[in-house]
Amino acid sequence: MSGLRRLERLAWAIGIVLVAIWAAAKIHSKIGSKRDLERFAEARRAQATALPALPTGPSAAPTLEPPPPPTPVPLVVPEGKPNTALWSQIRIKGYRESLSEQTSAPMAVLRVPKIGLEVAVLEGTDDVTLNRAIGHIEGTARPGDSGNCGIAGHRDGFFRGLKDVVKGDRIEMDTLVGTQIYLVDDIWIVKPDDVQVLDPTPQPAITLVACYPFYFVGHAPQRYIVRAVREDTIAAANATR
Repeated sequence: MSGLRRLERLAWAIGIVLVAIWAAAKIHSKIGSKRDLERFAEARRAQATALPALPTGPSAAPTLEPPPPPTPVPLVVPEGKPNTALWSQIRIKGYRESLSEQTSAPMAVLRVPKIGLEVAVLEGTDDVTLNRAIGHIEGTARPGDSGNCGIAGHRDGFFRGLKDVVKGDRIEMDTLVGTQIYLVDDIWIVKPDDVQVLDPTPQPAITLVACYPFYFVGHAPQRYIVRAVREDTIAAANATR
């Protein structure tokens, strides 16, 4: 009997240790997934409270009282890790591993309400960046600026839900100076070397890029492009017609 009791106690001890390890992993994932969005919120608050420097010296022209800084829309940080229900197992593994890597500060936060996507935009398109979040494509307009802002994401990760986006859907972009609203204007499929989709545009736009087909096994042979135009420019264009 004493031997059975020792085995029973050992089994209980092992079970408690395994539960503790599982709980620690869940807490780490929750904290890591919110880290980038919280860093962006802090940067945005700092930007809102910064005032422009006034000219000094005898040659400085008289100045009026500086305008108040822009009031940012509050950033809503989602609880827990992103919804990975549609993600591939390889991408889920890559995301978890990326949480321990050092990355650049978020440039913006992208939201697509229809598919429940809210994700930080980081600079670059390397493996760690695209496992951790989505990446601003070098050489394109920065988030919130005029022109064409290119953003890449994995088809089996954060951008899997793009397959359900249609023309007219709303996309939100939080930047350090405020929130801009875009509407999906076009969706098309191109070859990997068709980089014209990233050319400058006359109106502020964002171009989301993912590999295609979404469930293709191996290296996908095409690219899925979602182009969205800023809502206020659409209204202005319609008003002139």
